[in-house]
Amino acid sequence: MPLLRASSSLLLLSNYRLLHWNSRGGASVVIRKVDKMKPQPRSSYSSRSGSRVAVTKQAQQSNEACVESVLKEDTISISSEIEEIRSDPDKLQSMTVRELREITRRVGISTKGTKKELVSALLSSANVTNNGKDSSSSAIQNIPSKRKESFSAIEETVEDAAIISESTIKQKKSRNKEKLVQSTVIKTNSVTENTQLELSTDLQEPLVGQVEPWTILTHKNPKPEWIPYNPRSMRPPPLCRDNIKFVKLLSWNVNGLRALLKSKGFSAIQLAQREDFDVLCLQETKIQEKDVEDLKELIEGYNNSFWTCSVSKLGYSGTAIISRIKPISISYGLGVPDHDSEGRLVTVEFDDFYLLCSYVPNSGDGLKRLNYRVTEWDPSLSNYMKELEKSKPVVLTGDLNCAHQEIDIFNPAGNKRSAGFTIEERESFEKCYLSRGFVDTFRKQHPNVVGYTYWGYRHGGRKTNKGWRLDYFLVSDSIEDKVYDSYILPDIAGSDHCPIGVVLKL
Repeated sequence: MPLLRASSSLLLLSNYRLLHWNSRGGASVVIRKVDKMKPQPRSSYSSRSGSRVAVTKQAQQSNEACVESVLKEDTISISSEIEEIRSDPDKLQSMTVRELREITRRVGISTKGTKKELVSALLSSANVTNNGKDSSSSAIQNIPSKRKESFSAIEETVEDAAIISESTIKQKKSRNKEKLVQSTVIKTNSVTENTQLELSTDLQEPLVGQVEPWTILTHKNPKPEWIPYNPRSMRPPPLCRDNIKFVKLLSWNVNGLRALLKSKGFSAIQLAQREDFDVLCLQETKIQEKDVEDLKELIEGYNNSFWTCSVSKLGYSGTAIISRIKPISISYGLGVPDHDSEGRLVTVEFDDFYLLCSYVPNSGDGLKRLNYRVTEWDPSLSNYMKELEKSKPVVLTGDLNCAHQEIDIFNPAGNKRSAGFTIEERESFEKCYLSRGFVDTFRKQHPNVVGYTYWGYRHGGRKTNKGWRLDYFLVSDSIEDKVYDSYILPDIAGSDHCPIGVVLKL
């Protein structure tokens, strides 16, 4: 502003350029026009010329200093990020594609490609720096050329100098704020990375001493008596098959079976060896009937598999039961055409109970299917279960698409009208299942435990344990006392859900 006062005799230019630093690091030239000009005092040509030369020189020096300062600041920032990548490359694997693209942009390499390609590019960049190239000069070379070109395009006038000075101050504040946010994110990711078990599909045991995210209480409104779920300390000792007769059931919404089977490191055989289950129930397989034959022998030793697929919408829904115990009978659906076209239910009969694998319809965006869910599907499934119960106890498992209580969801207040936590769905769950004599085995065994089975991909909820409990084992109250263990396996990834299990003494 002192420059403006010193040049009060200078005519305002009708057009001027404003250098505007955006938050993404580049520079753009914004053209503004002055439509209405205020009258200015007249002065002689010589005084105007001398004043303009002096002020223009000062503006040029100010701009050069600003450019040098910003380039130096960016260079230090970029060098710091490259050093972080080099010192802790594993952190890249836990970042989202959006976060990776932000870092690649700042480092100055291509932001296009898959997550694997972005990670590879960043690691290559870090290795180049580590092999002897000067990170500061490399960082400057990677600054987009548009930024440099834009400086030469600035018309060095008094008005420009004043506006640039004001803009630079504001943008530096904005950049400092952005860096503070980025620093917080990096620190948070670092803490998460150090405290989480390797959430991969390789099914390996975690390293001793690591803290798993689900063992930390994460809830928007926890009660004093609530505690986080820790399967390592909250499960009873395993039973010995030589001494006790029992059955071990596992259930998992795989959110696309073919995608899971293609996941790097995943092995259905390793899962069976680790968990030693007798029956595996799958939901949301998303396969078609033509694919079933190829998957019938998915796991060696589990020769009994039963699949139902959606015929009304291909590549959607679908359920299956894979067992090493041969069942007495098998049936598909509820016997109601309106319910059975999406492949949502498989029932097998064993000697001591019926086992139902179900994928309950989601109420959907805008709760479009809420009415169908609570007035048609839930009552029909409930009546079907009560009919079966007349001859044998019933076990219902699967993704039931309902977080029954506030303890079952990280943010209850913010999801009152979200599918899976509406009042209508929760009341229907209570009315159709729990009030009709079916027991929620996990909640029975762990009344005050916060344990989730679903974490959305969108916000990386799994790393911070911000999830929902949507997957259940419900049993007839007549065999409630036979439930030895009801548990969650949050360390097994590959889907936005994790497997759950139950052990029944026979």
